Amino acid sequence: MKLYSLSIIYKGSNKSNLLKAAYDLSSFSFFQRSSIQEFMTFTSALIVERTSQGSRASVKEQEYLCHVYVRNDNLGAVVIADTEYPQRVCFTLLEKVLEEFSRTVDSIDWPSGNPGTITYAALDSHLSKYQNPREADAMTKVQAELDETKIILHNTMESLLDRGEKLDDLVAKSEHLGNQSKAFYKTARKQNSCCEIM
Repeated sequence: MKLYSLSIIYKGSNKSNLLKAAYDLSSFSFFQRSSIQEFMTFTSALIVERTSQGSRASVKEQEYLCHVYVRNDNLGAVVIADTEYPQRVCFTLLEKVLEEFSRTVDSIDWPSGNPGTITYAALDSHLSKYQNPREADAMTKVQAELDETKIILHNTMESLLDRGEKLDDLVAKSEHLGNQSKAFYKTARKQNSCCEIM
């Protein structure tokens, strides 16, 4: 699971405007990184332009998923992740980033701003923090703990069943022994009663 790009984009009437972006392209070759970054920036802007206000969407592009959220005030964000990354966590991240950004940066600067003029430093830390969805998102963390508990419980139940089968074998053997013991007791008693008469 990996996040590659996190962008904040203002959706203008004619075109979108990149305000701030963070990238984690460490998994790509050094010589490919600048081209990949340009492609991700272009794709993010295009997706925001084509997404209506107040909506969320996920767009599949090759082996990547681009998750977009455009608010009613035309402020949008895009996160590009691999297909394994949980969609719910992506939208939680987008909502959190947009809320924080709108409190930090004045809306007057959105239409004309660019990455050089906008001061918002938290984007890189959010991208880094959310690389592990279990640590970043409480719901995912709880789900992972539940899954682990379910596995442990399942293994415990299997061992109990194995043990139960062994106990059943022991009970059957003890019943068999009980019948043999009763037969021995009756035989011994008959023998002993014969001996007393003589």
